[in-house]
Amino acid sequence: MSDPTIAGQATALEETQQLISSDKVEGTSVYGRDRQKIGSVYTLMIDKVSGQVSYAVVSFGGFFGIGSDYYPLPWSSLEYDTELGGYFVSITREQLEGAPRYRADESPWSQPGYGRGVYEYYGMPIV
Repeated sequence: MSDPTIAGQATALEETQQLISSDKVEGTSVYGRDRQKIGSVYTLMIDKVSGQVSYAVVSFGGFFGIGSDYYPLPWSSLEYDTELGGYFVSITREQLEGAPRYRADESPWSQPGYGRGVYEYYGMPIV
């Protein structure tokens, strides 16, 4: 006989009405203003001090993730859409193509001002 309390705890650790574990966010589709898929969440960047998610890094392009570029989006620019089953951003694919990005072999986060440039590109207040 299984213990429903233990089963309930496992579910609670993965997702609640207000919370979701990061591994369930990674791979989630991201849709643009035209409601067309522009990519998927590759990873999240979390502020070490505040614990808040600062960016969702979206991958698009390439073939099965090979050759993809990574596009950081301010986390606050994403809104979960239950109808789409993914995140909605109020940008176009063309805007994303001109946005700050990096390749898998690059590490831009150590560059001073990189994160600020991401927020500025999208016209969002820096958090």
